[in-house]
Amino acid sequence: MRSRDVLTYAYEQVAETLAGTVDGLGPDDLAHRVQPGANPIGWLVWHLLRVQDDHVADVAGTEQVWTADGWAGRFGLPVDDAATGFGMGDAEVDAVRVPSAELLLGYSQAVHARTADFLEGLSDDDLDRVVDTRWDPPVTLGVRLVSVLSDDFQHLGQAAYLRGLLGR
Repeated sequence: MRSRDVLTYAYEQVAETLAGTVDGLGPDDLAHRVQPGANPIGWLVWHLLRVQDDHVADVAGTEQVWTADGWAGRFGLPVDDAATGFGMGDAEVDAVRVPSAELLLGYSQAVHARTADFLEGLSDDDLDRVVDTRWDPPVTLGVRLVSVLSDDFQHLGQAAYLRGLLGR
């Protein structure tokens, strides 16, 4: 098995787990905060998709599907199109009210397809390419792709836990 195959499988797991986590939830479920300051399921999933879309587009040298495919307009959120959720305060998190699970799932499928297309063309040597020199040591493509996966799985776990608390 090649590195790209392992990465592809891991990103497929994100997409599959995400689908099971949000399927059947309504807008109120997606926006529900179990306590003040806790992030809701809809925001967590939107955020992990935005980060994946942003980071994969950056390393692939492409436009994000969020803007390229019109997802920003379909969601109609009162946030900048470049927003990924990093650094958002409570009021901004509340503003990210996801209209439906179906919309999240559609965006997830689009982000996953773009990610899979990018991964398909990678060789093991590509993973050593430095993609971010702002860090010490500089971040390689392999490290960036794994850090996105780590973020994805953490937020998916949080969202699944919250879904359990909702009793859905």
